[in-house]
Amino acid sequence: MELLFAKALLGLLAFDLCGLGRNFSRLHHIVASWSVTRTTTRPDLVYRVCSAVNYACACYPRRALCLQRSVVTTCLLRSRGIPAQLVMGAQRFPFKAHAWVEVDGRAVNERCDVRVIYGVLDQC
Repeated sequence: MELLFAKALLGLLAFDLCGLGRNFSRLHHIVASWSVTRTTTRPDLVYRVCSAVNYACACYPRRALCLQRSVVTTCLLRSRGIPAQLVMGAQRFPFKAHAWVEVDGRAVNERCDVRVIYGVLDQC
């Protein structure tokens, strides 16, 4: 768990240092091209990665928004052999945008009915 936490913390830092929150096309390209590694996975790995990212967000000196948290979660899961998808959506009224991670069509770092609240704009 400590290694996942450290990687999550480094991912949050890299997101900020690379300015990915201000360059959506670059962010989208990075996540879309991040490949799923071929490794055997543990059954509890999705939970462990999401927990590590949540702890890293709590310890991070800046507020990590949903996009930052979801990008890091997606990349960590793919690095561990889980075919995760970064999903971005919006709500019309009142307008709100949101990002989350899905594995096999199921939200893993967000409430399970997130697609009912937010219409999907893109996923990669």
